[in-house]
Amino acid sequence: MNPETIRIIDSIARDRNIDREILINDLEQAMVSAARKHFNSLDTEEFTCSIEPISGEIRLWRHDEFGEQEEIPIEDLGRIPAQTAKQVMIQRFREDERASILEEFSKRLGDVVTGTAHRYEGGALIVQVDRAEGFMPRSEQIPGEVFHPGDRVRCLIRDVREDGSRVKVVLSRSHQDFIRRLFEAEVPEVAEHIIEIKAMAREPGFRTKIAVSSIDSKVDAVGACVGVRGSRIRNIVDELGGEKIDIVRWNESSQILISNSLKPAEVEEVSLCFELGRATIIVRDDQLSLAIGRRGQNVRLAARLTGWDIDILTPAEFAKSLELLEQSVRSIEGVEDEMLDRMGALGMISVFDIEEVGSDILVNEVGMPVEISDKVIAHCSSRAKVVAEEQQKEKEEEERRRAEEAKAAEALLGTEQDLEGDAVADSILGGGSSAPKVNADESTTAASQDQEEQPAGNEATEAEEQPSPAVEETALDATEPGDNDVPVSADDVEVVDEEPAEEAGGESPAGDQSSETATVPEESAEEPSQES
Repeated sequence: MNPETIRIIDSIARDRNIDREILINDLEQAMVSAARKHFNSLDTEEFTCSIEPISGEIRLWRHDEFGEQEEIPIEDLGRIPAQTAKQVMIQRFREDERASILEEFSKRLGDVVTGTAHRYEGGALIVQVDRAEGFMPRSEQIPGEVFHPGDRVRCLIRDVREDGSRVKVVLSRSHQDFIRRLFEAEVPEVAEHIIEIKAMAREPGFRTKIAVSSIDSKVDAVGACVGVRGSRIRNIVDELGGEKIDIVRWNESSQILISNSLKPAEVEEVSLCFELGRATIIVRDDQLSLAIGRRGQNVRLAARLTGWDIDILTPAEFAKSLELLEQSVRSIEGVEDEMLDRMGALGMISVFDIEEVGSDILVNEVGMPVEISDKVIAHCSSRAKVVAEEQQKEKEEEERRRAEEAKAAEALLGTEQDLEGDAVADSILGGGSSAPKVNADESTTAASQDQEEQPAGNEATEAEEQPSPAVEETALDATEPGDNDVPVSADDVEVVDEEPAEEAGGESPAGDQSSETATVPEESAEEPSQES
């Protein structure tokens, strides 16, 4: 009796989603391998084993060549056969788990699952999804999106296959079906197939265009996908990291569908050429950049959504192309106005289209004779070469002009940067102190000029009799003694620097304080001739 073995088998079957009977059969095969190892036998039918599913009792028999059975005690097998049984049992359990994972995820192919990011291996993201490790290659990731270990990852099961001894689950966040499954999860009408997603075009991480239609006239397809105040579409955009989503109303008419797919640009006219699979769109000049989109993204997604090659022209370009075609075709004898009208109705709007459609379309659809159609094709081909050369020259001229403008702008920017650098250097190296220095020099010069104009003998007397207001204010402020301050009189305050005295050629005696209040010291005033 071994009930503990049964409990372990039940636990493994429950955790790894493996059938209990398969595990019991694997354990029986492991015991047979242990017996063969013990008796060094190569016959696979020499030993048999049975395990009671309820009690867990293990019984092992050996069959001889006469068909008789001999029961082998499990305790007699030894350590090495026990290790063999363990290895065989682990190997078969892993095989059963791999088969179980392959079967489970094959049924979930195309579903959206939520996993946990583990690590990056060579640019590929490893995601733990339930009991399997998912593999998200760089091509299936949204550009610029980075996950850290432990982050929640919502992704689509793109493929499930066996890779050697393990199951490889390929995940994706850039596939179009990922957007479809998100709409089914957020919009109940899409999940119930009241609203049908007719077409979709996506550039992962940037923009997605999706065309929807409703089978119920009471349900607005676009409004239901957007939700109240954009609540439904906002959840999808947040899940995609801010990727823009354009919801387009589906229409069976290709002209209306193309116009809707180029929103928010306003389309003036749509000309279809079914033979070439091309749609020519006419928009106003102010709508041209909006229709093309950033780096051609809007028109590129619209072309993939509708299945048409889209050319966008302004009214002036469209008229010029038609005029060139008419001039080229009318110069050929035998071409009638009715033929020109049919060509316009078929979407042939330029000389380049005539060579592409070929002679059969001109003969069968336009009604031209074979000789005239050959002449028209030959003439339009030669004219197209000339136009192509002119366009190439214009393109080269435009590129050269842009290069010159960029070079001039770069040179101007470099000059401005040099001027700014010089200004900053001047301010750092002394520009801030130059103005006060000039003012001090000017004041010194003015003082020396006053020295020369006034008589030397009267300067000390006037200074003693009429002190300046600045001297009086300073003296009043200085006459308020503190605890240890000595009162200072107006005669003890020096007003003018000593530079004029030095220029006059003498210094006042250190003990004579009355000379410090004068503009010029008395010694220099008494002997100006000696100093000069």
